[in-house]
Amino acid sequence: MSSTPVNLISECFIKPLDELSPEAKQPIHFTPFELAWLNFKYSQRGLLFRKPPSPDCFSITTFLNHLQHSLSATLTHFYPLASRFATRKQENPPSYVIYLDPENSPGAKFIYAKAGATVSDVLDPPDVPLLVHSFFDLNNAICYDGHTLPLLSIQVQKEGKITKLLVDQEGFQFCHPPASLEGSLSTGRVCMLC
Repeated sequence: MSSTPVNLISECFIKPLDELSPEAKQPIHFTPFELAWLNFKYSQRGLLFRKPPSPDCFSITTFLNHLQHSLSATLTHFYPLASRFATRKQENPPSYVIYLDPENSPGAKFIYAKAGATVSDVLDPPDVPLLVHSFFDLNNAICYDGHTLPLLSIQVQKEGKITKLLVDQEGFQFCHPPASLEGSLSTGRVCMLC
């Protein structure tokens, strides 16, 4: 099994495809239950995709462009994932208010990387190999870090066409955004890493 580190090829930020409505640009305040999650680590999930049966008709550039467009369209419906946290100090009553700020954010992070790992390097061992940790961009980040880090980071790797997603668990259901992305991809899903 290869232990080659993940090498960054490119990264960018993806915003929702459509302009947000005035209502969607308003701050999203947390419930007391959601505030309790600020001390937890980001939830990390990975999706593995098979290589296409005929590599001659596969273009990584076309695939990445399609995935970025699909992510942008998905963020139109799940725009809080393209947000950042913000904190406001208020005087009456004296307190700090933490909220999602959909308007002032660079968007979700999209990374294209290369690694020496294949799908079999991940699936064959009986235990999750240590190299899986290198697949995730925001290791050891806690939810409060959403002030400076993206709430959603997607990394696509060249080797094995492994797609990994990292999602902050601040009141968001993980299943819906990846399912929306999956619906627009033409490759079959192998498994989900938990």
